[in-house]
Amino acid sequence: MAKKKMTILDFKKYKEEGRKFTYVTAYDYTTASIVNDSECEIILVGDSLGMIMLGYTTTVGVTVDDMVHHIRPVVKGAPDTFIVGDMPFGSYNASPEQAIMTANRILMETNCDCVKLEGGVVMAPTIRRMVDAGIPVMGHIGLTPQTSTSLGGFKVQGGTPESAAKLIADAKALEEAGVFSMVLECVPSVVGKAIQEALTIPVLGIGAGPNVDCQVLVTQDLLGMYGDFKPKFVKQFAHVREEMVRGLNQFHEETLSGEFPSPEYSFNKAVDIPKLY
Repeated sequence: MAKKKMTILDFKKYKEEGRKFTYVTAYDYTTASIVNDSECEIILVGDSLGMIMLGYTTTVGVTVDDMVHHIRPVVKGAPDTFIVGDMPFGSYNASPEQAIMTANRILMETNCDCVKLEGGVVMAPTIRRMVDAGIPVMGHIGLTPQTSTSLGGFKVQGGTPESAAKLIADAKALEEAGVFSMVLECVPSVVGKAIQEALTIPVLGIGAGPNVDCQVLVTQDLLGMYGDFKPKFVKQFAHVREEMVRGLNQFHEETLSGEFPSPEYSFNKAVDIPKLY
């Protein structure tokens, strides 16, 4: 039985009911179809595709064209899963008009369910304009990868009373601006709990402790597919990379030995071959 697709109205409903949910990434049709067969409710087509799919060292080089290219097959592969499309760096920070035009393009060309962008108090006026224009927006505060350099790199945010208070102010500003949910990345558990309690919209935590409304992980991280890099907050629920390497090596070995392809994997119909020489 196919799962029922989550809607924007369900986000607040789940929070009110105290119902936890999960949020993972996908960047292609096959992975999206696998997530769609799982019980995970949300897929993010994140600009993390820059590192995971394109081999970049940061997300900054990802373009709107890249995002559209990857979101489209994910939407096709996961019809029963809520799909979030990331707005990449440089596509929304120049003006509210730029943000609206970018979001319109992503939504119209991919048919995803909402867009996500990074930033707190500073981005709140832009988000308000987007929401007023009819665009469903998911926020993202805490560690914001697009601007991680200005935050001192990939480090825990909100580790002092002052920075924690700033994050709470960011969260409240985004809620007032009209986001229907908010990603909170890489903060102490106590800060995640405080922000979850301060908002009426759900907080979607990645490295934000156990007290948020939803847990977020990159699929390649949680399945053990992405090399040796493993953030502290990542639990590997499977070791798919090891199994893929094992299978590839077995294919190689059986090819060299002649074991593959056996008659079982060959077309064995008798055919009279004319003599050509």
